Amino acid sequence: MDDMDQDAPPLTEAIRSDWAEIDELPTLDLLRLMNAEDRTVPVAVAGELGRIAAVVDATAQRMESGGRLIYAGAGTAGRLGVLDAAECPPTFGTEPGLVTGLIAGGPTAVTEAAEGAEDRPDLAEADLTALALTPADAVIGVSASGRTPYAVAAVRYARAAGALSIGFACNRHSALAEAAELTIEVEAGPEVLAGSTRLKAGTAQKLVLNLISTAVMIRLGRTYGNLMVDVRATNAKLRERARRIVAEATGADDAAVRRALAATDGRAKDAILLLLADVDAPTAARLLADSGGRLREALERA
Repeated sequence: MDDMDQDAPPLTEAIRSDWAEIDELPTLDLLRLMNAEDRTVPVAVAGELGRIAAVVDATAQRMESGGRLIYAGAGTAGRLGVLDAAECPPTFGTEPGLVTGLIAGGPTAVTEAAEGAEDRPDLAEADLTALALTPADAVIGVSASGRTPYAVAAVRYARAAGALSIGFACNRHSALAEAAELTIEVEAGPEVLAGSTRLKAGTAQKLVLNLISTAVMIRLGRTYGNLMVDVRATNAKLRERARRIVAEATGADDAAVRRALAATDGRAKDAILLLLADVDAPTAARLLADSGGRLREALERA
């Protein structure tokens, strides 16, 4: 990347002169404009599906060997990484720390702005050092501009440590992409509110992180078809969801489903195996352990 490219503002920071009077628009027209711009984001994401697939496969391979998925970002990007990581345990039954979100400025930056923290590469290095990063891990640096020092430093640190390093930016030819082994570059374009990358860039980040974590977990056998069989039934809503999942997967009547869930301490995957393979709860647990948690494989072993 030459000096001219480095000095030029990223596309996500561009100011559209034809939107200069949006504050004069009737509310409905303003919302139509914003909505029309939002519709361009999935199209931009679709153009990167090949690279996203490469990231999913490489990350799943690392995690099969005991590695972790770690997001690192600042501001909106960091918050979305924290959000995606936080949703993995209840959705996929992942162990604490298997998917982790790091945000510049630490946990308080999730709810309070810590704008200066993003300019601190040393914070990224300290955060990853605290996680005892290993070559089995995958680190995704997320930055709308692709220039955020915290995200770039996280990716550089990961690569130096032998971990899988991934740069995800909403601009092309960024410092983040240069630092990473694998890259995702979703060109979201200028924001309706100039420079407010919590808008289209944030939407792109949310969409891509959804794709990555969900596809990785599917590759790791954390689902059965499109069923969330590793859901943790920790409240009334999730207990009902687990009941529906077991019923859908097995076709068993409600009484049988409830007995199976009671026998397996509410673990939907175990309950499905118990019913489909006609085994008891300890046998179901053993078969799943021997199959690395993959329900289809456990059914073949039964």
